[in-house]
Amino acid sequence: MIKVKTFSTPIKALQTARELTQLDEEVNRFIAGNKVTKVVSVSDTTTTDENGATIGLLRVVAYEA
Repeated sequence: MIKVKTFSTPIKALQTARELTQLDEEVNRFIAGNKVTKVVSVSDTTTTDENGATIGLLRVVAYEA
């Protein structure tokens, strides 16, 4: 069975590298903690404010359970 998990993080100016590292760590903890053996897909997309500025990131992981 394929399952999907969504992760999110805010993006702040001059802190993006740290936020992406934290997001990677969160996803890796989820994969290890749930004993995921096969990741089918990983996709990132940004969220924006009313002016089009990037304010967040969504990461969707599809995996086999």
